Amino acid sequence: MDQEDRIALFLDYENLALGARDHRGGAAFDFRPIADALAERGRVVVRRAYADWSYFDEDRRMLTRSHVELIEIPQRMGASRKNAADIKMAVDAIELAFERDYISTFVICSGDSDFTPLVHKLRELNKRVIGVGVEGSTSGLLPPACDEFLYYDRLEGVDIPPTRRGRARPTTRQAGAEQRPTEPEPEAEHRPQDAEPDRDVDTLAVQVAQTVAGLQGSANGEVTASRLKRTLLRKDPTFSESDYGFRTFGELLRHLAERNVIELAEGPAKGDPEVSLPEHGDREVAFGLLRGVVADLGSGGNPVALSGLKNQVRRARPDFSEKKLGYRSFLQFCKAAATAGVVDLRWSPEADDYLLTIQT
Repeated sequence: MDQEDRIALFLDYENLALGARDHRGGAAFDFRPIADALAERGRVVVRRAYADWSYFDEDRRMLTRSHVELIEIPQRMGASRKNAADIKMAVDAIELAFERDYISTFVICSGDSDFTPLVHKLRELNKRVIGVGVEGSTSGLLPPACDEFLYYDRLEGVDIPPTRRGRARPTTRQAGAEQRPTEPEPEAEHRPQDAEPDRDVDTLAVQVAQTVAGLQGSANGEVTASRLKRTLLRKDPTFSESDYGFRTFGELLRHLAERNVIELAEGPAKGDPEVSLPEHGDREVAFGLLRGVVADLGSGGNPVALSGLKNQVRRARPDFSEKKLGYRSFLQFCKAAATAGVVDLRWSPEADDYLLTIQT
């Protein structure tokens, strides 16, 4: 138990409940998916929800069954009522951060950007902060401030909004009712979305390779799967492997390893493999490709400008990406090829560009 994170959960309930109803086709808010998601991240020792509960009678029963402490914010006029809930929640969170050293993680359930300063202060106090919000009602300022941000809509156990299904059914225009079999084709349009994850995974593969390369370059020891996941979350707190169709981060890494984007080896702890970029085999192939393109374009020993060269390389090999090989830019890739003696690379003030030639 000592290894577990202790979590304090704070719910800006009005923001969550109204956000769910307004942006999810009137669907009622369900606390259980949030509780399940947090159970995977540690032990929740504090659960508090803030609202004027006279507006949320049914919800109050649901939260009480889940052992959430209900903090009453009495009805006031307009914005003052909202501010009273926000201020009370922020004060309680800061007070708890100072009084309970053993609490390592604070979960702020709200999409309101007014909580951004609270998130910054909690992180300043060396607390990990997880945000939770409804996707359609979450301010763009809040997720980047958190260590991790979970969109309620994407959590396991949250039903698809009824409005998405309802669109397939014609409710008006009886005369055109028979012409609308194309409307159910959002199903057919949804099937190609099976192909969309593949494109997304390609983008993710580049991001993972680039991140591994950066971590390896920082020379802070081996890159483990857990360290890689933490870094990806720092880059994008909304990152989740489930958005790409994978159940676990390990499953995602194994998929990328099968595609030779990364390599996995036994790590210092069981279940936490070491992640590295493939050895030079692929790079040598890529260097050979670059040499061949430069030789073709610069026949007769003429130098080839760096500008536009990447497009020519991609014409020869459409799936080429220097980032999959661990290079942050095409120039960095060309410099590595020059260091390996594959090409000659020099800056030309006259051309205001790098020029490449084949070494003889």
